[in-house]
Amino acid sequence: MKLDVRIQELIAVGASVTANCQPCLQYHSAKALENGADADDVADAIEVGKTVRKGAAAKMDRFIAGLGASACSGAAAGVGPGACCS
Repeated sequence: MKLDVRIQELIAVGASVTANCQPCLQYHSAKALENGADADDVADAIEVGKTVRKGAAAKMDRFIAGLGASACSGAAAGVGPGACCS
């Protein structure tokens, strides 16, 4: 089954929220509306994205809490600043 453009854009709306990408959200919201979505559809997609983002943030917070002192020693093992984001 191929997803129609309206559904693809609504998925992109939710993904934009999850990725914290304001320009993406503006673009994909407009494209969804251009392709037959209504304001309620876009609002629903935004809520799904917020739910996913909230769940991911909660998991990260629990992971961070479990690191404790080992977070500081991670830099020596190539896990700290510069290991993946430099």
